[in-house]
Amino acid sequence: APFASQLMIFLISFISTVFCGHLGKTELDAVALSITVSVINVTGISIGSGLASVCDTLISQTYGSGNLKRVGIILQRGILILLLSCFPCWAFLINTESLLRLNKQCLPFKSSCSISMLSISFILQAVFLYQLQGRYLQNQGIIWPQVITGAAGNIVNALINYIFLFVLNLGVAGSAWANTISQFSLAVFLYSYIRWKKLHVETWSGWSQECLQEWGSFIRLAIPSMLMLCIEWWTFEIGSFLSGLISKVALGSQSILYELSTIAFMFPLGYGVAVNVRVGNALGAGNTEQAKKSCKVAMMCTGVLAILVMSVVLALKNKIAYIFTTDPYVINYLGFFGIVKGAGKQKIGAICNLTGYYIIGLPIGVSLMFAAHMGVLGFWIGLLVCVFMQSIFFLILVLKFDWKLLTEEVNGFCFSDLIKLPDRVPYTLRAFVADVTTIQ
Repeated sequence: APFASQLMIFLISFISTVFCGHLGKTELDAVALSITVSVINVTGISIGSGLASVCDTLISQTYGSGNLKRVGIILQRGILILLLSCFPCWAFLINTESLLRLNKQCLPFKSSCSISMLSISFILQAVFLYQLQGRYLQNQGIIWPQVITGAAGNIVNALINYIFLFVLNLGVAGSAWANTISQFSLAVFLYSYIRWKKLHVETWSGWSQECLQEWGSFIRLAIPSMLMLCIEWWTFEIGSFLSGLISKVALGSQSILYELSTIAFMFPLGYGVAVNVRVGNALGAGNTEQAKKSCKVAMMCTGVLAILVMSVVLALKNKIAYIFTTDPYVINYLGFFGIVKGAGKQKIGAICNLTGYYIIGLPIGVSLMFAAHMGVLGFWIGLLVCVFMQSIFFLILVLKFDWKLLTEEVNGFCFSDLIKLPDRVPYTLRAFVADVTTIQ
């Protein structure tokens, strides 16, 4: 179920790429730049997804502690902060056309990208709210609503893409508008499902002024969560830009490889979501042994899955490529965060990603791409070296965790709203009257 829920989110942009990939090579490049591996990801979705991922830590731990009403307060706080984060993202996206003029590789399809970006920039609030709703549910162990509503949203997406592209002949702009409508559909479908099934009753007691408090602690954890995701995500976007400097074929190949790597990543990501919930809930409940057990099971399962996915991709590499495009030149080119977030150690993850991708992986990849003339293959070899070293680091990190100390830290956070000292609370008139009544 966690894998299926993550897959539903990914399929929205994936379906757009499939439809536009059969319009022609230029359309495939435009969608790759404007939707799948370009500006919208760098300046919008990656930032919102990273900020929303802080709920993987806060909600899972708080729900496990049994302080259910605090879960709703965390969600309210997340809604306000993520909606405010849309404004700087919009400021960048509405100026995309001017920025594309600075990039020579974008000039042949600058108009397609700018039209797509104008329409797709409106999806940010829908994507952010859907991310929050999904994390609100999955960290309570509720997964299937995302799968059901995600499937409905993807059916709508495929239908609208077909109508806009092949019936109305709107081209890339039509696909962008289809993507926008589909993202709003996802958010509305999931919200309606939550209200219909009353999944919010236990944890939601209505909007409260408490959601305006503790923004500092929320943001201090949200920023490392965002960097942990964005540093990795942006590396792939840099790879797309560098591939475009080589040739259009290389750019198309990188786009397809990016899609394939994302699909392959969905399998261990599903386990990552599950272990994040298990570890967070166990730590919140003070069950140290269950948290350790969940980590061990997750590492074993993801290792086996990695081998299986690698075998399937290698065996079917040419057939998989035809899903995206029928161009033979493009086809010839194809040949542990869950635990860290569940434990609330995003700062360590962000530092590891920064070191691994930008100090080790990217320099090696760029050198092999251009100096060694290995093209896209060189970039992915650099990423392989980076991920291998990161895996060793995260494995050692998890083995060295002081689980008892983590449990104590989590319990201190989950019940912080119940043990606040009087001098930290604003002394209002209502509080004064209450104190006088108590003394009397």
